[in-house]
Amino acid sequence: MTTKEYLQQIDDVITNGKYKDSWESLSNHKTPDWYYKGKLGIFIHWGIYSVPAYGNEWYSRSMYDKKCKEYLYHRKNYGPQNKFGYKDFIPMFKGEKFNADKWLALFKESGAKFVMPVCEHHDGFAMYDTQFNRWNATKMGPCRDVIGEIKSACEKQGLTFCASSHRAEHYFFMNMGKTIDSDVNDEKYQDFYEPAVHCPEFDGNTLHKTTANTYSIGASKEWLEDWLVRTCELIDKYQPADLYFDWWIHNHSFKPYLKKLAAYYYNRADEWGEEVTINYKHEAFPPTVATFDVERGALTDISPIPWQTDTAIGKRSWGYTKNNEFKSARHIITDLIDIVSKNGMLLLNVGPKADGTITDEEIAVLKQLGAWLKLNGEGIYNTTFWKTFGEGKVNNKAGFFQDSSEKKFTNKDFRFTYKNGYIYAFQMRPNGKDAVIKTLKKKNGPDFIIKNITLLSTGEKLEFERSDTKLTVKANSRFSDNYPICFKIEID
Repeated sequence: MTTKEYLQQIDDVITNGKYKDSWESLSNHKTPDWYYKGKLGIFIHWGIYSVPAYGNEWYSRSMYDKKCKEYLYHRKNYGPQNKFGYKDFIPMFKGEKFNADKWLALFKESGAKFVMPVCEHHDGFAMYDTQFNRWNATKMGPCRDVIGEIKSACEKQGLTFCASSHRAEHYFFMNMGKTIDSDVNDEKYQDFYEPAVHCPEFDGNTLHKTTANTYSIGASKEWLEDWLVRTCELIDKYQPADLYFDWWIHNHSFKPYLKKLAAYYYNRADEWGEEVTINYKHEAFPPTVATFDVERGALTDISPIPWQTDTAIGKRSWGYTKNNEFKSARHIITDLIDIVSKNGMLLLNVGPKADGTITDEEIAVLKQLGAWLKLNGEGIYNTTFWKTFGEGKVNNKAGFFQDSSEKKFTNKDFRFTYKNGYIYAFQMRPNGKDAVIKTLKKKNGPDFIIKNITLLSTGEKLEFERSDTKLTVKANSRFSDNYPICFKIEID
C-alpha cells in the first residue's frame, strides 16, 4: 500500500467509525481496565545503540556532536564519523542470544501485567517488519521481527502487548551530523538519517533541558503524513493495547495528526473489541483523551485521572551501557507503591545488551520485585486510591527526571490503597517497632470501624489500638523487613 493509499484508508476509518478527529469526539475515552488494574508494566529499550553501549541511548546523536563525550569516544574506538557512521553499527547488532520467550517468562515473574518494547527509537531504526522503512530489524542486524516475537511471547505468558514509537523525534535527531564531515551528509543514506532538520533550540545535546512549549519549529507536511502512516501501519500489524509516544509530538505541528492518529487507533480497537489507550507527555493530548505520562518522575498528590510514570532500573541510560548504575529493588518497590497510591501505573524499563541478554543487575531486581509482589500484590493490583495517598514527611519532587535517588522514607511514612472494603497501609521503611498511623485515628462523629488488621505478606492477625490521636499496630518479628510491609485493614 502506498502512503497516499494508506492516508485514504485512515480517512475512511475515521469517517465510518465512532471516533472523529476532534478533541470533542475523543474526550472521555475510558482508561482500559486491564491497564488500570495491572498497575505494572515492562518497558524495553533495545536497539543499535546497545552496540557502542556508551553514554546513553542518544549515542546516535551525540557521536556527531563535538560538544559531547561520545564524539571523541567514537573517533577513538571506531574511527572518524565520515568513515564509520552510526549505520555501521547495524551489522554488529546481531541479537544472537535474543529469546523473547525467556524475556517474557522473566517479566511475568517480576509481577508485570503488560509489556512495551520500543518499536523505533529516535535513531530511525525500526525493530519490526514495516514496508515504509527499509532500515529495520527484519532485513538488517538481527534479521528477525523482534516486535512480532515479543508480541507472540506476550500472548503465551498471558501478558498484554503494548508498543512505543519515538519516530517523531527523528525529524531533527541526526542534525548534528550535518555540522561535521560525516556519513549523515552522504546521499546514499538519506533515507536513514534524514531529514535531520536544523532546530535552533535543539542544537547540541540540550534537548531534555528545553521547555516543552518553546518549540518554534514545525515538522513538514510530508514528514507528518509519513509519521501518521508509519504509526497506523504499526497499529494495524501488531494491534498494541497501549501506544506510547515520547515528548516531541507535543510540537504544535503534530496536533491535527494526533487527532487523526487517536481516532484511527480507537476506531480500530473498537473493531478488535479491545480497550486501548495512548501515553503522552506534556500537553500533547487533553487529559481525558489519553493517559498522561511523567518520565522518571511522579506526582505529589492523587490525580483524579489515571496516569503513568515511566522509569528505568538503570540510572544513567534507558538502553544498555557498560558503565550504567542500577536502582535497588527496594527503590523500585517504594516507587511503585507511591505511584499506585496516587492513582498511577508504573512502566519499568530494562535495557538488554546487543546480544539480546538482560543484565544480571536488572534480572536480580525483577526477581526481587516479583517475590515481593507475590506476598503483597493484593494491595497493588486491582486497587484504587483512598481518601489520601499517605502520611509522613517524605514525598516526591514534582516534574520529570526526579527519581535517580531513592527517597529516604522512614517508619513514619505510609502509603494507602483501597479495594473491596479494605484499606492497604504500606509502611515504607519498617523499623521492627509498633507502626503508628495518625491518619487512621478515631474521628469525632461518624467514622468507619476497623474490624481486623492482618499482615498482608503472611496473613497473620495483628493486635492494634485506636485512639483519638493514632492507630497503633503492634509489632511482631516480621516488622524488621528491608522492604515495605503492608497492613490489610478491614473496615466496616
